[in-house]
Amino acid sequence: MATQNTCNTIPPVTKVDYKTKGTWETIAGVPVYVSGASKPTNALMVIYDIFGAAPQTLQGADLLAAALEPLNTVVVVPDLFNGKKAQAEWFKNPSEEAKAAKATFMESAYAIDRWEKLVGEIVADRGKNWDGVKAWACLGLCWGGKVAAATSRKDTPWTVSGQVHPGRLTKEDAERITIPHIVLASNGEDAKAVQEYKDVLEAGNGVVETYSTMHHGWMGARANFENEDNVKEYVRGYQQCTAFFAEHLRE
Repeated sequence: MATQNTCNTIPPVTKVDYKTKGTWETIAGVPVYVSGASKPTNALMVIYDIFGAAPQTLQGADLLAAALEPLNTVVVVPDLFNGKKAQAEWFKNPSEEAKAAKATFMESAYAIDRWEKLVGEIVADRGKNWDGVKAWACLGLCWGGKVAAATSRKDTPWTVSGQVHPGRLTKEDAERITIPHIVLASNGEDAKAVQEYKDVLEAGNGVVETYSTMHHGWMGARANFENEDNVKEYVRGYQQCTAFFAEHLRE
């Protein structure tokens, strides 16, 4: 296992006009953003928030790939929604039509079994092509955190997993997680739910921390790179996730 200091250096954040480092491929019928090692030993799946493959999220994936390069890691971001992501106008003085569209989307998004199956298919497909991969990790953002938790139970494909500014935390999810798991919460999550998660995970091999000055979404599509505090905590969050994953991935 790598030490925490092996892979915890994150490159600087690009605030505007970010140029992605990876490429898009089709894996198991799903568009997938791929960044990092071409012949990997480790793989990390990032499951985005409801706003899809936002530039802030893809930059985060590139930061993880760069920081985990010493462990020969590839980072993948599957477009599980296939372009049919949540729309910003649903959240800003929405019309009745927008409210209905949002409700329909959220109901479909939180039918988690569907995404568990699709994630498994992507991992299985890559297993045929990346035969050098010895371990998989997973990081979920908001809604993606719910998927990460659901796929971290018995018979999980992951060696280590985590979630940031998580969505719909439940103690029951925490109790079913069977692998090392990190949670970075914002000030927008229910404090009681975060504490219940913390009590369960930190009794084992987990970490739960609240970034008390950060809004929900600070590491994903809602990241505001015009705000220096957000940039600093965005970088710190990805550094913390990198260090945690590096402890449990194989060199």
